[in-house]
Amino acid sequence: MRIVTLLLLMISGLVQADGIVVDKVYHPYVLPNETELEWRLLSRQTSENNLLGQRIAFGKAISERLMVEAYLVGEKTADEDFGLAAYELEFRWMLTEQGEKWADWAVMLEVEKIHRRNDWEVTSGIVFEKEFGRTSLTMNLFAVYEWGDTIKDEIEGEFRLKYRYRWIPELQPAIEVYSGEDFFGIGPAFMGIFRIDRQEQIKWEAGFISEISQSGKDHSFRLLLEYEF
Repeated sequence: MRIVTLLLLMISGLVQADGIVVDKVYHPYVLPNETELEWRLLSRQTSENNLLGQRIAFGKAISERLMVEAYLVGEKTADEDFGLAAYELEFRWMLTEQGEKWADWAVMLEVEKIHRRNDWEVTSGIVFEKEFGRTSLTMNLFAVYEWGDTIKDEIEGEFRLKYRYRWIPELQPAIEVYSGEDFFGIGPAFMGIFRIDRQEQIKWEAGFISEISQSGKDHSFRLLLEYEF
């Protein structure tokens, strides 16, 4: 556990990001022949602006270790009505079988295109999960490269963490941490799984994250529903 703590301190000091940091904390697992439908909501309130974002995705495991998902991203701000904002294509490779190694690992690659603009974003990184008794530690470390006609070329970073207690499958309380440039957020979260039949199940997540590195208001509420079959 001391090694994990040291790793967190090192990573949180290295990563930088100036975009929206609060999002889904990814797990490394891929199920063979898995198909999923996913919906995410993010409501962020700051001293300067309010933002409402939604994502709809369709995903398919094209091998025992590779998951591909396609996203439509919509946003609404105080100045603009809700509308299509971006398209995303995401790949997640599971590197180890669950429980095979000391920890479970995956790598991710995500490509995003801004709607009606020649602006692009590529995200790549590592997904880590380790179980300690009835608790689980999940970490995401991503590098983000942006370029295009209306944004400057730059490389950023993001770090996400979830520490959860596996109380019962339907309800698992957690603490989530998000780190980026001028942003350090923490807050409570909950997740659960309702199994229907064999591989058919519904997952849900909810979290409320408050930015604590500055005095201004910056609160985010996130919600996720995922149907796997």
